Amino acid sequence: MSNDPMDKVLEQLEEQELGGGSSSGGGGGSATGNATKDRNLNLILDIPLKVTVELGRTKMPVSELLNLTQGSVIELMKLAGEPMEVLVNEKLIARGEAVVVNEKFGVRLTDIISPTERIEQLK
Repeated sequence: MSNDPMDKVLEQLEEQELGGGSSSGGGGGSATGNATKDRNLNLILDIPLKVTVELGRTKMPVSELLNLTQGSVIELMKLAGEPMEVLVNEKLIARGEAVVVNEKFGVRLTDIISPTERIEQLK
């Protein structure tokens, strides 16, 4: 899949986000603006995204990695209680804390990166 169509969609979304809808000119453009936004949003609704929740990171030499066994402890470069990072296609979009719901782990979002910061990350 070529990046060109995705780049075009991202450019359109950036124009909408930064332009605030005022680029249409007059007061009669709001209905047309909403239809355009809906059409642009529909273009990307079915695109699969890789969502990652990162507890922490570390670096280790291959020799240490090969010596890991069941029960080994890997020290992460984060302190206990620090927020976890939520990444979409390897771009930070939010931070949150771990929760347990019906005996399954989840993430409660505590901080969402602003749309302007997210657009900057895409460049």
